[in-house]
Amino acid sequence: MATNPPIYPQPPKSNSNLPLALAGGAIVAMLAGNIYLFTQIQDLKKDAAKTNDAMQAEIEKLEENTTAVGATSRKHAEQLREQLDAATRQTLAAAHSEAQKAKQEAVSTTEQTARKLEQEQQQTAQKLSTDIGDVKQQANTANTKIESVSTEVASTKTDVANTKSELDKTIAELKSVRGDLGGTSSLVATNGKELAALRRLGERNYTEFKLIKTKEPQRVGDISLLLKKTDPKKNKFTVEVHADDKTTEKKDRTINEPVQFYVAKAAQPYEIVVNLVGKDQISGYLSTPKDRIPRN
Repeated sequence: MATNPPIYPQPPKSNSNLPLALAGGAIVAMLAGNIYLFTQIQDLKKDAAKTNDAMQAEIEKLEENTTAVGATSRKHAEQLREQLDAATRQTLAAAHSEAQKAKQEAVSTTEQTARKLEQEQQQTAQKLSTDIGDVKQQANTANTKIESVSTEVASTKTDVANTKSELDKTIAELKSVRGDLGGTSSLVATNGKELAALRRLGERNYTEFKLIKTKEPQRVGDISLLLKKTDPKKNKFTVEVHADDKTTEKKDRTINEPVQFYVAKAAQPYEIVVNLVGKDQISGYLSTPKDRIPRN
């Protein structure tokens, strides 16, 4: 702490001693300044010592805290290591348990698959044996059918030959009848058998019909017919033919007589043959040429 310099008594003022007085004053001032500086330095040393002591205490306290933190950290690290070891042991135990379980399941699945495959093989073998037996039976049946078909084919050939012979005979027996136009004659069928023979010849087209007496014409092939009257006792009929927008009446015609007429699209005549005359109805067929070339 700073102190005030001592106050010395002043000598009496004398003009002759003034320089000496001034020198003495300067010396005194220098001594006072040195004392003041010494005092300040001592104070600074004391303050420095106090500061040094405080810093040393802080350092020691910091070292103690650091030691305590290190111990706590080491303890925490030990706890973490123990927890990690416990978790590792638990994980290994769980993995081992799962591995054992997976192994048991794999063994069980393998055994089930093996049993299933064995059953399927047995079923396949049994089915194969059954299928082989069925194939043999089917083969025997097929052979029997082949023999039967061969017999049927031979019989059919015989029937076809007989039918051809009969048709040829029927065709030979068909009568050629002159048509109502007078210039042509045609083979006339009087029943279904003879009509089949005509179809077999393949020279003309045949359309069967049955007409009932009505007020409006009925379509037969590509023409229309209107039955006007019938006479069952005399087997006669009267019919109107509608073709090419024209109407032609064929009056009092008899059964199995070719009723002929021409159309614009054919060079040969169309023919109507009635095989049966009943009360207000007739039945027969329409005969038309295959090649319908317009007449000149």
